[in-house]
Amino acid sequence: MKQLFLILFSCILFTTNAQDLNISKFGDDGSLVEQEFTLNKKRRNTLLISEASAYTVALVSLNQLWYADYPKSSFHFINDNEEWLQMDKMGHMSTSYYSGVAGIKAYEWAGFSRRNAIWYGGMTGSIFLTVIEILDGMSEEWGASPGDLIANTTGSLLAIGQALKWNEQRIQLKYSYSPSNIAAKNPEQLGSNHLERALKDYNGQTYWFSLNLKSLFHIVNPEFPSWLSLSLGYGAVEMVNPYQNDGDAQRSRQFLMSFDVDLNKIKTKNKTLNSVLHTFGFLKFPAPAILYTNGNIFFHSIYY
Repeated sequence: MKQLFLILFSCILFTTNAQDLNISKFGDDGSLVEQEFTLNKKRRNTLLISEASAYTVALVSLNQLWYADYPKSSFHFINDNEEWLQMDKMGHMSTSYYSGVAGIKAYEWAGFSRRNAIWYGGMTGSIFLTVIEILDGMSEEWGASPGDLIANTTGSLLAIGQALKWNEQRIQLKYSYSPSNIAAKNPEQLGSNHLERALKDYNGQTYWFSLNLKSLFHIVNPEFPSWLSLSLGYGAVEMVNPYQNDGDAQRSRQFLMSFDVDLNKIKTKNKTLNSVLHTFGFLKFPAPAILYTNGNIFFHSIYY
């Protein structure tokens, strides 16, 4: 349930990202040309009210649907860094990262200065997720996780750092999912249907660092596709519950390398289509992949 609210909150922020926001520009040498920013009070008020409303609705709903049935406690921390082979931390980092990317564009749209937009918008995800950690910390059933806080901050800083240095996201965090046969062994924690499993079954999820080759390595050849990316992925399998193996099954990490499509670099004449492409840019594009696990290398003709 908590993961579902994180996804919904990110989607709310993406609605602002679904506009054609070409605010910052570059000179002929590729350097950033500082633009004149004028704060639009109407847009600022719309943004802040919408953001405050989304925070309030999400947190109140989350508290009622998730925490209300469990006893409260004094604020405390727990160490859950070994759970799920850190796949949950990758989820936190990705949610915080994309909330930050969308937040930056939202604050630019409202007319904030470039630096303020980057810092205020970039920390959007971390602020929201930190409030959830506080709720966790005050619940007897759970506790605030330092590992989650670190992952949240890392995701925000990845968005902020790239925006400050390059004014674009040359290294993107991406997500892919394929159904696994593990979820059926623990549907309560891993999901009982495909939608729940896409959010909760870490065995079927893969998180990627997608590197835009032309932007990151300054490839000047005009024929080189600007959308082509190299993706480095991380996943884990055979995880029935947070810590224990299931019988003789051995949980293991997976490391992958694949190509990807940077949908943010694809421009069409249709603004609506552009918005759709950019909104779903957080999904890894299916492509051939090399997988390394337990000392063995496997090739997948198509991996998603």
